[in-house]
Amino acid sequence: MATAVALLAGCAVGPDYHRPATAIPATYKETPEGWKVAQPADQHDRGDWWSIYNDAQLNALEDKLNRNNQSIAQYAAAYRQARALVGEARASYFPTITASGSASRSRTPLSSSSSSSVSSGRSGVISNSYSASLDASWEPDLWGKISRTVGAQEASQQGAAADLANARLSAQATLAQTYFSLRSLDAQQKLLDDTVAAYARSLQLTQNQYAQGVAGRADVIQAQTQLQSAQASAIDNGVTRAQDEHAIAVLVGEPASTFSIPPAPLDAVPPQVPVQMPSALLERRPDIASAERKAAAANEEIGVAIAAYFPSLTLSASGGFESSVFSKLLSMPSRFWTLGPSLAGTIFDAGLRRAQTDAARAAYDQQAAAYRLAVLTAFQDVEDNLASQRILAQEIVVQQQAVESAKHALDIITNEYKAGTVAYLNVLTAQTTAFTAEQKLASLAGQRMVSSVGLVKALGGGWDVAQMDRETGDVMAPAATPASTPAAAAPQSQSAAPAGAASDQTPGQAPGQAPAS
Repeated sequence: MATAVALLAGCAVGPDYHRPATAIPATYKETPEGWKVAQPADQHDRGDWWSIYNDAQLNALEDKLNRNNQSIAQYAAAYRQARALVGEARASYFPTITASGSASRSRTPLSSSSSSSVSSGRSGVISNSYSASLDASWEPDLWGKISRTVGAQEASQQGAAADLANARLSAQATLAQTYFSLRSLDAQQKLLDDTVAAYARSLQLTQNQYAQGVAGRADVIQAQTQLQSAQASAIDNGVTRAQDEHAIAVLVGEPASTFSIPPAPLDAVPPQVPVQMPSALLERRPDIASAERKAAAANEEIGVAIAAYFPSLTLSASGGFESSVFSKLLSMPSRFWTLGPSLAGTIFDAGLRRAQTDAARAAYDQQAAAYRLAVLTAFQDVEDNLASQRILAQEIVVQQQAVESAKHALDIITNEYKAGTVAYLNVLTAQTTAFTAEQKLASLAGQRMVSSVGLVKALGGGWDVAQMDRETGDVMAPAATPASTPAAAAPQSQSAAPAGAASDQTPGQAPGQAPAS
């Protein structure tokens, strides 16, 4: 009997999991010249990827985010819940043992038979009953329902670890992008302040010209209007900066009312980021890993649904002591036991199991499509940011030339105005052109830094798929934990890295069709 049960327990019904097939390009279309493919040394865990920008203020903010960000804390709690559900599912492999004890006192009519343990009362005979027992039951995993459930929960746990990593990476990237946006605004604020000072000097020049009868009153009014407009723009720039500062406060888990960042104009340039091969992107993106693990969990649920077609076997045993006299409860004559199997199967369910199986297959198809979409979106994300880096770099070179030309033109026209050969309107036009060119250049520099962070995020930051088995669920970024640590190690069965580009599926077999035993 035990041998037969052991043999049957190895027969798990339902489809074996294979990663959904998806097309992987050989190269990135937007990889510019001079960019190198990442080498093995570049693939180490770069948990603090933001350190490539060499900004002490950014490093300190990212450390605060890792400790205090509440979005990360939510996903960390979800991971710990998923880890607990794995333990809950594994408990079904083992028998359930319960202990019970009872004591009762009953009264029967006087006409009833009596024993040495009864006493007479006014209206009947009072009897006592005592019992103590152990009960055990175990359901062998004949058709793989338990193993499929455990597999689904393990995949969900790894998916939750990837979700946590993705939430952490997203928050870190959002912080870095907002920080560089704020620094760009600081640079624009400096430009605006310098422009206000220049326009004030221009107004003074015009007033002097007017006092000497060289310029008209209209020139003074125009210069004054231009100065006041620049002053208004300088004040308005503070609104957007305050909003960025408040957004950073929320990201690092501090009240916006007590948080501030000292102004410092942006003076950084994007570092060169090694670009991995497209196939490696599937190992580096936690959102892709999460989608793949969700597909694996959905595949296991198909096996759980199919197992419901087969009968379940339950082995149960109980034993204990029962006596009407407490002092004799643990004696041999009071002992009792029962032992026996129970086989149960559903004969008619009005199509319930078929509907549940169809629903499980449809859920798998949904998750497989979500995985393929995540892969396509990831490649789009990389291409978008590569294109942005390439185009912005070219645009900045041209814009720098435009700034130099505008400054040169302004110097010439200002001198001509002082000589009285051109009208003040020419000066206003030249000043506006120069200011607009410089403002555009400062804005482009900020966009380029934001795009640089977007590229790092699109490439997965410093994450690697192996971290799904090392994730601790803490708010802090996970440290490399030895795989032998029980609390951190995750099972390796059916948990291959979701980096494969091709499916291992048997030709002609659709996911969820053929039971495997």
